[in-house]
Amino acid sequence: MARLRLFQLVSPALPVGAFSYSEGLEALVQAGQLPDAASVRRWLEAELDRGALTIEAASLGRLMEALARWREAPGGHALQEVLELDGWLLAQREAAEVRAQQRQMGLSLLQLLADLGLPIPGERSPRLAWPAAWAWAGLALEIPPQELVEAYLYGWIATQLSAAVRLVPLGPTAAQRIQLALAPAIASRAAVLATADPEALWSGGVGAGLAQLGHGELYSRLFRS
Repeated sequence: MARLRLFQLVSPALPVGAFSYSEGLEALVQAGQLPDAASVRRWLEAELDRGALTIEAASLGRLMEALARWREAPGGHALQEVLELDGWLLAQREAAEVRAQQRQMGLSLLQLLADLGLPIPGERSPRLAWPAAWAWAGLALEIPPQELVEAYLYGWIATQLSAAVRLVPLGPTAAQRIQLALAPAIASRAAVLATADPEALWSGGVGAGLAQLGHGELYSRLFRS
């Protein structure tokens, strides 16, 4: 049953607006840095290896633990721990567009879960960004942490490939080849990140950060980030 809930969480039909963001991919394509399938794959592999994405994925287990303690004892210190980690993860994202994306998608996911009868606890529920909201979804849907991390990485790759299909242009079959080829890397990274200390990791995604910052200056664009 948990696996079926996980499928629902990574479904492209999940109404959180992920399709409207490229996280800097659009700026890279317009600059001619991602002209074909091979370059797109290399970019995704680099982000899986050392991007800000990995720090977020490594934080999911800690967020789930803190959220579980908050659910059991709403008056404790667990909520503060969640909010501090949530804010720290947002600070990893240099571009205002991406921070807005994280907030919007997090709010949309929490609203969806509430509509499904899985509201975040408390009379004044916090506005959590995407990783923390994803962690709450995993906890509420009883999904094991490592599987949730795998799904987080998989979903990000799938969203980036969806953007690449429209931008590079990249054919849908080529995108599926990349998704299939990256499956072993997703699984191996998830196994490491599920037990990693996020504060001991570092992000080497300087190029991604610059692309995300540059996206707001594009003359014309399809995506919001």
